[in-house]
Amino acid sequence: MGEKFSKPISNPLRNFSFFSSFKCSRSRQPSFYRNMSPQPSIFATLRRRDVPRPNEFIHLFSDCISAASARAQEYLSFKDPEDKFCPSPEVLTQVFLMTYIARSVDVNLQDDLNCTVMTPEQRILLGADWVWAVLERPTKNPKFQIVVQVLHLPEREEAENVSRETCSESIQMAQMESSNENVHERMVNFCTSIGKDCYALFLFFGKKKDKANIYGVLSNNFEAATGKCKIDRALIENFFKGSRYLHTPLGMMQAIMTRNRGEPITLMIKFS
Repeated sequence: MGEKFSKPISNPLRNFSFFSSFKCSRSRQPSFYRNMSPQPSIFATLRRRDVPRPNEFIHLFSDCISAASARAQEYLSFKDPEDKFCPSPEVLTQVFLMTYIARSVDVNLQDDLNCTVMTPEQRILLGADWVWAVLERPTKNPKFQIVVQVLHLPEREEAENVSRETCSESIQMAQMESSNENVHERMVNFCTSIGKDCYALFLFFGKKKDKANIYGVLSNNFEAATGKCKIDRALIENFFKGSRYLHTPLGMMQAIMTRNRGEPITLMIKFS
């Protein structure tokens, strides 16, 4: 896009005296040679690069998410015959993130979409595990953002809470600061403070009736429930009950890209 193509290379042999003796005079050349228009060099054609199509990156992004979901699902659905190995929620989240980041680097996605992983303190204060930001060119300003919170099966989260070591002082301060709200409410408030171009994505690593797959609820309108009901796991998971259609990761991105600015949107997605 905006790339300048070089002009076709002229014949490099025409200036050599050795070949000049073989040249025919213009008057002796057949007429069909005189009428032929100059043709681009085949080497100039080979040097040209395809111009990226608009919004092509959403297909690459979808592929990266699908690869990360498939990899995380392998660990999510694994059952140790001896019942000795059970991946923790933290391991499952890291597997997803590492796979996504590795794949996005391979396809050079960083110029169009940024992934920011939260620190432990930020995860507590904001309720987010990471943020995807679609960037505008050439400013690299966020066009819209998807704030992600991973929800693991309750039995996995309980086991991890029991096994955690003593928290650091900064973690304890973050916990005290955010004690008035649950983790889901904190993320909704964080997204609301940014605006309608910020989407909350609750990513379920397994549900009650399907513990081996990854689902998501995405919306920029969760604040509508603020003050009317408690925003918790039960409320978020309840969105799937009234849903007749589950989007793919690609369908999710296409719905966001084609919506009118400021328009509320809520989607249910199956990632694996």
